[in-house]
Amino acid sequence: MKGFIVFLSLFLVSIFNVSAQSSELELNKLIDSWHVSAAKADFNTYFSVTTNDFIFLGTAPGERWVKSEFQSFCKPYFDKGKAWDFKPSNRKWNIIAGGTVAYFDEDLQTWMESCRGSGICVLENGEWKIAYYNLTVLIENEKIKQFIKLRKE
Repeated sequence: MKGFIVFLSLFLVSIFNVSAQSSELELNKLIDSWHVSAAKADFNTYFSVTTNDFIFLGTAPGERWVKSEFQSFCKPYFDKGKAWDFKPSNRKWNIIAGGTVAYFDEDLQTWMESCRGSGICVLENGEWKIAYYNLTVLIENEKIKQFIKLRKE
C-alpha cells in the first residue's frame, strides 16, 4: 500500500509538472506574439489577446489605462505602421489558482534602453488572455538621487 501511495504521488507530481511546462510554453507564445504584434503595428492582434478589463501601466506617472483608453492612445501609432518593438528576455512565470492565473516578469530591450515588464494572464474559456501589464524603466540605485533631481526640473 505504501508503494502505491508513493507511486500515485510521483505520478500526480509529474502530471502537474508537465501541465505547468505546457502552460508556460503557451504563455510564452502569447506574450512573445503580443510583443511582435506591437512591433508590426498589428492593432487588432495586439488587443485581441487582452481581457475586456485589461490594464496597462506605462512609464510616465499618469499612464494607467483601461483597455479602451489604451486603445485610443495606441491607435495613432499603430495606424502610422510604427508602434514599439520590445525584445524580451529572462521571463519568469508563476502559475497559481489551480492553473488559471499566471503572473510574470521579463527584461526588455526597448528604445528606452533596459526596461522591465510584468503582467498577469488569466485563463478565460480555455484561452490565456493578458489582464494586466506594467512597463518600468530601470534605474540603478546609485543613480536615484540624480534621477529625482532630473524629474524636479
